[in-house]
Amino acid sequence: MMKAAIFGASGYTGQELTRILSAHPEVKLVAVTSRRFAGQKVPAVFPALQGLTSLTYQNATPSQICNLCDVVFLALPHGVSMEIAPEFIKAGKKVIDLSADYRLKDLKTYEMWYGKHSSAKFIKDAVYGIPELYRQKIKKTKFVANPGCYPTGIILGLAPALKKKLLDVTTVIADSVSGVSGAGREPLTGSLFCEVDGGFKAYKVGKHRHLPEIEQELNALAGKKFAISFTPHLLPVKRGILSTIYAKLKKDVSLEKLHALYSAFYTNEKFVRICPQGVYPNISSVCGSNYCDIGLAVDPRTKRIIIMAAIDNLVKGAAGQAVQNMNIICGFKEDAGLNVAPLFP
Repeated sequence: MMKAAIFGASGYTGQELTRILSAHPEVKLVAVTSRRFAGQKVPAVFPALQGLTSLTYQNATPSQICNLCDVVFLALPHGVSMEIAPEFIKAGKKVIDLSADYRLKDLKTYEMWYGKHSSAKFIKDAVYGIPELYRQKIKKTKFVANPGCYPTGIILGLAPALKKKLLDVTTVIADSVSGVSGAGREPLTGSLFCEVDGGFKAYKVGKHRHLPEIEQELNALAGKKFAISFTPHLLPVKRGILSTIYAKLKKDVSLEKLHALYSAFYTNEKFVRICPQGVYPNISSVCGSNYCDIGLAVDPRTKRIIIMAAIDNLVKGAAGQAVQNMNIICGFKEDAGLNVAPLFP
């Protein structure tokens, strides 16, 4: 059994990692850390995990955890992982980092959006962890930079069309709506029930930190540099992201051909499901799962493609994709621990 640890395990992503890994057939979860809840049993903090784990949160150092595990998940805030990851990397451990600290390949871009980087020499070693696009690179590494939640849906949604060079890339617009869990578990005013219930609003318009990550990967897929318009919105539900993406087509393409292209591109990908023609994805159909559902439309009047991608922000957008990456690195079945149906209703 592979021994796994979660460094920073008391947020929503850490809880999801604990839930998935506790039932993983090839992994034994041996340690979870939290400064705030150190000394408390995991089920005391997350009652939903009662009977699944008896672990106690530790306020441990990286070296202490390093001695216990083969693979570590860093479910830490941006700017914190960069202080923790190097010790695990130097020790030869398999590292899945869920922060943004190693996603951006250009150091100047990272520091423009996030601040000073303290372990930049390791950026080149990190593989960006979208398995459907970078599986072969992930297989050869021990260090994965797990993608952000908004980028995951947008990149998977656009990849086939960009690779086929169907789009006028200067016209790409992505509108995304996310459930409140995307803001994390910290008690922030903007995430309180009375603040979000019955509301629907845009936020961080034109300046969300996921923007350079999205552009980095879309530019790589298209083979050229371009900018997109990206607007995130807060939806008064617990979890889920629906991204609706618009772009002008360079030439006429029928919905039938577009659907065939996407179906062929993702034909062997278990976790990407292409909706039947005329059917569009719903976040309620991916809740609690590692699936990304993609729906397609062509507007002949405007000659635009409309792509819709739905994921669970905490699973395919974070913990589930992290476990999928671990499975690839460790040589397990890619769906190990993730082969569950979405929760509906």
